[in-house]
Amino acid sequence: MTGGLDAVAASWLMQQPAEEPRWVVEGLIAAGLHILAGAPKVGKSWLALDLAVHVSLGEPMWEMATSPCEVLYLCLEDTHARVQRRLWALTDELGEEVWVVVSACSMAEGLVGQVGSFCDEHPRVGLVIIDTLQRVRPPRADSSYAADYGDLGELKSLADSRGIAIVAVHHTRKMGDADVLNRVSGTTGITGSADSTMVLERSSRGSSFATLVATGRDVEHQELRLRFQSCRWELVGRVSQEEIEEREVPECVVAVLAFALSAERWSGTASALAEAVGVVGVSPAVLGKRVAQHSGFLGERGVSVRREHTRGGNVITLSREGGEGCEGTPGATPLPSLPSQVSPSERPAPPEQQLLPGF
Repeated sequence: MTGGLDAVAASWLMQQPAEEPRWVVEGLIAAGLHILAGAPKVGKSWLALDLAVHVSLGEPMWEMATSPCEVLYLCLEDTHARVQRRLWALTDELGEEVWVVVSACSMAEGLVGQVGSFCDEHPRVGLVIIDTLQRVRPPRADSSYAADYGDLGELKSLADSRGIAIVAVHHTRKMGDADVLNRVSGTTGITGSADSTMVLERSSRGSSFATLVATGRDVEHQELRLRFQSCRWELVGRVSQEEIEEREVPECVVAVLAFALSAERWSGTASALAEAVGVVGVSPAVLGKRVAQHSGFLGERGVSVRREHTRGGNVITLSREGGEGCEGTPGATPLPSLPSQVSPSERPAPPEQQLLPGF
């Protein structure tokens, strides 16, 4: 062995003052490694350069405060002339806080050392943008998780040791996926190495509207609605946390919510609930699990969930908060607890999922 472990007592750690992330863009980009992914020609480079301009000037980015610092922008797929034209479109005046590089070594040839030396010469550098990641990765036949994790790990170590933010521009897969992390090209070694991942997706080909989805270790999952206008991505609005949470709720739970809101009180087994609601393709066991998992979602919308173990099995009780049919309420008329007492025509149809407002 080459040495002992550098361990600290958890009790000591608990008593230390909280160390807040060092934000470059508050709530979005902190010191560390970040992936900005999107399809080719979606507008990633415009976004990256605009980010560099805002941070260098200390101007808010999409209503989020920035910490002014010098920015090193490696635009390795462009020329000085193209970057010049983009800068003319984005700003009228810029100090010597943004440094442009159009040619650099690959990581195998010494990119990390190049960036480190530049930071030594320019100690105010707080943001490094690499556009694109593929330009600095060494060509290799190995496309495994270990290879991706190793390459990105070098950039992560550089960001952490310097206390800077590195944003690596990357591509997304052609095939879509419900999980934003799975849309990033390559193995999960790429997103696993990064502190956060941002995915820029247009609402449709040729549209000027897009959504930027961001998630990470220090970043709360968020979705920004953007519009490309006057050569920059402008903020249109934010998807609320409630909308995001509802999107993650299974359809069977949404159907249970609609059923429960039309009732005052219902009790029965998971099998009876599945039949009463009209759930298909989901086993009673899974339905019971989903209702339990999303009981908070149901409670926030006025339906309380209680489960009891009886001789006849586990019984689920759904109560509409404030309803007159709750136990102990004089004169209450509870709804039938057995699905056979409710005809199919009387069962409420599950509501259609609410779509996000279109662009």
